[in-house]
Amino acid sequence: MASRADNVASNLSLANFTKATELKNRIWFTLGALIVFRFLAFVPLPGINPLALKAFMDKNAGGILDFFNMFSGGAMANYSLISLGVMPYITASIVVQLAASLHPSLASLKKEGESGRRKLNQYSRYGAVLLSIIQGYAAVRNADVQGFAVHADTMFYVAGVVSLVGGTMFLLWLGEQITSRGIGNGTSLIIMAGIVAQMPSFIINLFEQGRSGQMGGFVIIGLIALLVAMILLICFVERATRRLLIQYPKRATQRGMMQADRSHLPLKLNTSGVIPPIFASSLLLLPLTITSFAGNSIATDSRMGSILVGINNYLGHGKPAYMLLYAAGIIFFCFFYTAVVFNPDETAENLKRNGGFIPGIRPGKTTATYLDYVLTRITVIGAAYLTVVCVLPEWVLAQTGASLFFAGGTSLLIVVNVTVDTITQIQSHLLAHQYGDLIKKAKLKGRMR
Repeated sequence: MASRADNVASNLSLANFTKATELKNRIWFTLGALIVFRFLAFVPLPGINPLALKAFMDKNAGGILDFFNMFSGGAMANYSLISLGVMPYITASIVVQLAASLHPSLASLKKEGESGRRKLNQYSRYGAVLLSIIQGYAAVRNADVQGFAVHADTMFYVAGVVSLVGGTMFLLWLGEQITSRGIGNGTSLIIMAGIVAQMPSFIINLFEQGRSGQMGGFVIIGLIALLVAMILLICFVERATRRLLIQYPKRATQRGMMQADRSHLPLKLNTSGVIPPIFASSLLLLPLTITSFAGNSIATDSRMGSILVGINNYLGHGKPAYMLLYAAGIIFFCFFYTAVVFNPDETAENLKRNGGFIPGIRPGKTTATYLDYVLTRITVIGAAYLTVVCVLPEWVLAQTGASLFFAGGTSLLIVVNVTVDTITQIQSHLLAHQYGDLIKKAKLKGRMR
């Protein structure tokens, strides 16, 4: 028979939201912080010519600038104070995480628990500042070279770099405030808000193409059905885990013999997350971006110009070579990143140290081999899933010509994952609120008795 607490958990609903005052305050704070983020996306850097900037962005559409513009919520297209977004911090975090798995001293910090994580997070912030300075100077230099800077003097460079670095640091502070005083992960919510902000333009362009006759009604319905199916697939796979049974033997304590304990080691089907699509797409967009930045000067060299033009023709969005290399890059980075973040030998050693073992598998090296075997099979499925989710929109783009940049695999993965995690946290707060009411009622009945 289910307990009263189990009934509370099973009957959890958003109908009790009006009673959870703390949760409402957290949600309002999160929404206010995201509104501030969206407001800053339209505040341009000092000394930028908006007309020349618009002409430059239209000319270089489809390059790596569009990729960064997606994560910044259109801030890059406006050359705003937060044009760099939180990508320097994300990049620095990935580098520190990879270094912590490869470098012995950083690996020891990783094992120190909360204090070690704080130190690694501090290193990520230092790296974010350094990357922001480098990328900020590159952005200001690009404004000077491309001609949409009003007065490209020394003060323009200093003000531009300081503004961009300050904008990135402000977004990091805002994300930390959302995490501590709001709901959900602040950095992830800022990235998701930037992607979702482009959803209205995506919908308007889609229906505008249908109204003008560029796209049939059945094609639009099919695209919407495909989008819904991809969302359902992402929700299913991202929450899927391979649970390995871990058995702990009976232990002798001061109170006597303890019963044998059982637990599970969950292995996510998609261990690498959204890192493989980001790395693969960034590498493939670099040739197109270099050619766009080089301008007409590189066209004077007929041999170099013909090579770059040929590369761009083969690596354009929707081209077979682009989709093939994109899929190969995703598969490679899936296995590479999974091998870096999960160490079967270390996991097997921790299990052996704590007395745990997998039934039928000997502790030690045999367990590590088994974990590696299971993880390899899981990674194959995860890599195939990421390849389908990311390459399918590119194929649809090639067949229909629909602008599915918002519905691309990377952006869709981020939006769905962050939404699911945020909803899970909201449900956790509601559950804690209902348990609090249950405890208060139990105390009240005890006093009455």
